[in-house]
Amino acid sequence: MAIEKIASSDAFKAFVDATKEMKGYKEPVGFGIARVDRGQKNTEKILQATYPLINWNENYGSAAVFMAALKESGIDLNFSADEFIATVSVEFIANAMSAFAPYLDEAEGDAHKNVQVIKHLNELFASEMVDPTSYKVVFLFADANPQSVEAVYLKLYALSTSKAALRSVNLNGAFGILENVAWSGNMPIELAWLRENEISLKLDGMYPEITSVDKFPRLLQHIIPADNTRVLESSKVRMGAQLHAGTTVMPGAAYINFNAGTTGPVMVEGRISSSAIVGSGSDVGGGASILGVLSGTDGNPISIGENTLLGANSVTGVPLGDGCIVDAGISILAGTKVSISTEEFNKIKEANPSWEHPDTDIFKGAVLSGLNGIHFRQDSVTGSIKAFRSTREVKLNTDLH
Repeated sequence: MAIEKIASSDAFKAFVDATKEMKGYKEPVGFGIARVDRGQKNTEKILQATYPLINWNENYGSAAVFMAALKESGIDLNFSADEFIATVSVEFIANAMSAFAPYLDEAEGDAHKNVQVIKHLNELFASEMVDPTSYKVVFLFADANPQSVEAVYLKLYALSTSKAALRSVNLNGAFGILENVAWSGNMPIELAWLRENEISLKLDGMYPEITSVDKFPRLLQHIIPADNTRVLESSKVRMGAQLHAGTTVMPGAAYINFNAGTTGPVMVEGRISSSAIVGSGSDVGGGASILGVLSGTDGNPISIGENTLLGANSVTGVPLGDGCIVDAGISILAGTKVSISTEEFNKIKEANPSWEHPDTDIFKGAVLSGLNGIHFRQDSVTGSIKAFRSTREVKLNTDLH
């Protein structure tokens, strides 16, 4: 069977409504069409999935078209599964083209991007110069533990395109699904294949330039950042990180891991570990480190507020509120003992009226977590850590962001 060419937008809406009556129909959490890279030695192994467009809790009309196109191509969807993956076929593309017919002439620029994907696939398949098994249509019907490389990448895209909020996507088990590969530009290469062909590749002058060996690619291999966002060294940001417009990531000690990032313009010259989030207008100084869920926070993700400064080579292991300063070279961890004078305590309390505090002048870092307007300093004589009400406004250079 085949989908008859739809003549109008009203007919398209009726077609979508009818498709949603399909037995077991469920709206997907996310979906898209991916081009997959397979292993050079084991072609059954998928190393990477590249999505020209992902849909996350949106575009259900296009999802219905893809579902109907699969069904009319002889493929039954399993709506009860957490994820469903099918190989793109000529029949699938033809059916989707018929369903999208009212919008084919309008599909360019920012208009009808799912239609643009199908149109370009139609051109590729017509050229007969592609491997049809390299294209997959992917549906996620629940945000469960991913079961495939395609599902992991769709979720990483959702984070890095800011379609999903940081920490909101289930990536449990992702490391076990992804293959550790040698990256040569955008191409993943099986390490076993490289070892097997090392002699001939080197003697033939064909040994590839390897930029990294990792399970994750770099962000810029898949994501086009906002115009005013700068990443001065591609290795400093991993796929799955989220960079808000205006963020600058400097070379050197800077690094942003997956499922971590910024919520506004931020200067990054230090490390933002996995699951750490930095607020707008903040400055992560050179060599500063925000601990991740696997590096000393007992699994508690760290959030840094807005207009906060982490001094060079400082370490932060507790959440900080807005307008805070951590002086260069000091560590504020959950168990760090911090002394506060009565005068400064009253000022801090005034800035945080709902703070429930113990009756003491020595506080653990965990007790101060999330408070606004604190300046952490180290006494240069005694070495003790002290907290003051911050009087300095942290401002980024607007010319740079």
